[in-house]
Amino acid sequence: MDRKANDAEPSGIALGVALDIALESELESLDREMPRIQSTATDLFALATAWAERHAAILARTPPSMRVEMEARLHRIGIRWGVVSGPRMTAQFPALGLPRKRIVPRDDEAA
Repeated sequence: MDRKANDAEPSGIALGVALDIALESELESLDREMPRIQSTATDLFALATAWAERHAAILARTPPSMRVEMEARLHRIGIRWGVVSGPRMTAQFPALGLPRKRIVPRDDEAA
């Protein structure tokens, strides 16, 4: 396999290609505007069209070397806002395996 074929694979996401500041701000802007986009969309088709336009505009400004990472980030944002298919995490769990809090009742009689 040549080098270009390996770069196009999703495993390239694990390499942690960092996006530049302008692209990061584009993603943050899109994420902030999604509630407005959803609330002003008259139907599902309008929402999908608005998402597709923003998605295409951001990808058009993305350099080829950062495209895989940008597509992955856009996909995760799309999953979060329900405009693309994918598994959503809805339950919360401690990431570090923190011990459970122990509630000890205060002894009011001893005071």
